[in-house]
Amino acid sequence: MQGVSPRKGTPVNRSLAYAIAAALLAPALASPAWSTDLPTFDPHRLSQEVRTLSSDAFEGRGPATSGETKTVDYVIARFKDAGLSPGGAIVDGKRTWTQPVPLGRFEIVGTPTFSLSEDGKAMALTQGEQIAVRAAMDGSRKVDIENAPLVFVGYGVKAPERHWDDFKGVDLKGKIGVVLVNDPDFETGRGDFGGKAMTYYGRWTYKYEEASRQGALGMLVVHETAPASYGWATVKNSNTNVQFDIVRDKPAAEHPTLEGWIQHDLAVQMFKAAGLDFAALKKQAQRRDFKPVTLDGVTFSAHYDVDAKVITSQNIVGRVEGAKRPDETVIYSAHWDHLGVGAPDAKGDRIYNGAVDNATGTAALIELGRAFAHAPRPERSVVFLAVTAEEKGLLGSEYYATHPLYPVGKTVADINTDALDPSGPARNFSISGNAKLGLLDRLIALAKTYGMSYAPDPHPEAGSFFRSDHFSFAKQGIPAISFESGNDLVKGGKAAGEAAGKLYNREHYHQPSDEWQASWTFTGMAHDLRLLYQLGYQLADSDAWPAWSKDSEFRAVREKTADQRK
Repeated sequence: MQGVSPRKGTPVNRSLAYAIAAALLAPALASPAWSTDLPTFDPHRLSQEVRTLSSDAFEGRGPATSGETKTVDYVIARFKDAGLSPGGAIVDGKRTWTQPVPLGRFEIVGTPTFSLSEDGKAMALTQGEQIAVRAAMDGSRKVDIENAPLVFVGYGVKAPERHWDDFKGVDLKGKIGVVLVNDPDFETGRGDFGGKAMTYYGRWTYKYEEASRQGALGMLVVHETAPASYGWATVKNSNTNVQFDIVRDKPAAEHPTLEGWIQHDLAVQMFKAAGLDFAALKKQAQRRDFKPVTLDGVTFSAHYDVDAKVITSQNIVGRVEGAKRPDETVIYSAHWDHLGVGAPDAKGDRIYNGAVDNATGTAALIELGRAFAHAPRPERSVVFLAVTAEEKGLLGSEYYATHPLYPVGKTVADINTDALDPSGPARNFSISGNAKLGLLDRLIALAKTYGMSYAPDPHPEAGSFFRSDHFSFAKQGIPAISFESGNDLVKGGKAAGEAAGKLYNREHYHQPSDEWQASWTFTGMAHDLRLLYQLGYQLADSDAWPAWSKDSEFRAVREKTADQRK
């Protein structure tokens, strides 16, 4: 999320403030010549929806909590008020407002115990401080790891197409891997993994998956803020609370028993106790000829019970049926969930309100639905999909994409909104990651008519493409993008935008302080939503099928359903 600058304070007259802000916006950014044919988006309504969704009453919108019930009821009510029709699962021959999503729910029972043994001397580790371990999702109900050997496996990458293998046949059975986050060429900016831009090999989710494929007992990711793209507070808050996963036939094929992160300083200490130089080995790991290194004399222990159950969460689905080809679908998506109630911050606040992330995207979805419901019906159908459990690993969108309510082969595109800027307007926009596809080309062309330029993801090393719900659609071949607010702010330029983005990531992202602010004008969102509306409407009222670039890894998957689009 870029360009967020929350400030305290309540305007004396909010309606007047919005009117003034809108007037100031007019000369700063152009409107297309046909703007009179486009809907307008009300900043006040966006603000009220974000304020409601991120209020303490919604308890951080955690899946399978009373907060979910309130959220689902609220979004359905807003969809109805907007004029949408139910677009969810069919029950007794009729569409409902939701798609049930069965999820595994996993929680550590009581206080877990973790320790390192260095030359026989045990050192206790505190959950959330030196280490952040997730509840086991491999089917284990009790985790008893006693003095497991530790093996440094570099970046934990096995990529045959890049002639890269960090494991080189090492036997990890009964052992814990220690791995670096991001790709081998993150620091140098050049190499076999796209330079600064993160590949999926750099994501911690991949590293856990590969640990399971390698037969490891577990994997510990060494946290460093720059390559992870977020601080330890985010790691702690995301990994020490309740975990979810889609229900899997063979969970151990996707998850090792132990999945966690450790602080950088602890890793340095561990390596030193084994007679190793962490910094030197990190440099070695950036080379293709790196070989795994055992941390001699250092072992790891973990003991805790896991409460595991299957629950049902909900995706929320509204729809405008197409006038001529209703079986062809354009999807707008956003995740409604956040982290719920968790560990208290320094002020004792335990509610992770998720105002920016992602009450903003959910409000955008509601208002985009309102605009379509009051416009002439396009030829194709348009679906407004609020998905669950994004914060738990894109689970709601993964479930939809693999259990679609509308055929994947006839889904035109997914336009995702996640963590939009609720403050003022920007002269540019971006998307999560730097994917190449015709959908982006269309968006760039439309943005030019608004006087807005496209700024490629300024931080591709953060791996944003793999961190939002559009990725679930892309994996099924559907052209998909996640819109990001620009960083070249009308007020303050790029310097202000970058500074605000860094402030948000450092002090608010995945923390209880991500709360609605009265000073947010929402004029930037209101402007950007006209652009996103126009993109979706043009697709829905045409017979166009945007495609991935020829060198895209998603093109081959898309082409498997080409016969459905003839």
